[in-house]
Amino acid sequence: MPSVSVVNPDAPVLLVQLSDSHLFAEADAVLLGMNTRESLRRVIELVRAQQPQVDLVLATGDLSQDGTLSSYQQFREMTALLDAPVRWIPGNHDEPRIMAQAAVHSDLLEPVVDVGNWRITLLDSAVPGSVPGYLQDSQLQLLAQALSEAPARHHLVCFHHHPVPIGCAWMEPIGLRNPDALFAVLDRFPQVRAVLWGHVHQEIDSKRNGVRLLASPSTCIQFAPGSEDFKVSEEAPGYRWLRLHADGRLETGVERLVGFAFMVDYGSNGY
Repeated sequence: MPSVSVVNPDAPVLLVQLSDSHLFAEADAVLLGMNTRESLRRVIELVRAQQPQVDLVLATGDLSQDGTLSSYQQFREMTALLDAPVRWIPGNHDEPRIMAQAAVHSDLLEPVVDVGNWRITLLDSAVPGSVPGYLQDSQLQLLAQALSEAPARHHLVCFHHHPVPIGCAWMEPIGLRNPDALFAVLDRFPQVRAVLWGHVHQEIDSKRNGVRLLASPSTCIQFAPGSEDFKVSEEAPGYRWLRLHADGRLETGVERLVGFAFMVDYGSNGY
């Protein structure tokens, strides 16, 4: 099983989640008025300033907006600046076949990784040509196997689509379509500590049956929490950090850019 080496397995490990970067092939392309490449560059600068030692970077979907090889290559080059292992999972805007080309000769798409006393399992919830997500039987089997094979480890499970309502009416139809199947697996394994996703472009931190449920800001535009209809928030781009302790404790927080001026342009390239 792939693992990330750490100097002291009893020490906490530091993960960084970068989500929903929506990169384009063109450097000057914008999404709703925001240059997504520039916002990602600035978020990565923030991570480098705040997190001197990152053990693993999780890119939880929608790395690209246009699905081009160039956009994935750019994402790979930019995140290499963090000098840490990286794992990718696809979102509804991604093109998995092109992602695989960009990830050639790497472990970017390896779905299971052990780090410290934890196991991270990354699932593919994307459905080709569909905005909502679905975990195919093969993904649920992957999850059950990853959990059952490591009963002594603490587990973090990641995918793109939200598996629970988040209070945004317009997003409810575009989440994970089979959350009951997911939770039926997770509920069998008491070593599951947290579930982490992207897609919602906002911070979520709640609990279900003692398991932490986490979602995070986008590295570009943010969606307004509690909105009935599609609405972009004025909050700045950001990332989530997770400190995983050997005893199963999880500390986490969200950091955002400061002094980031942005005017939403609903007339430009739509989400």
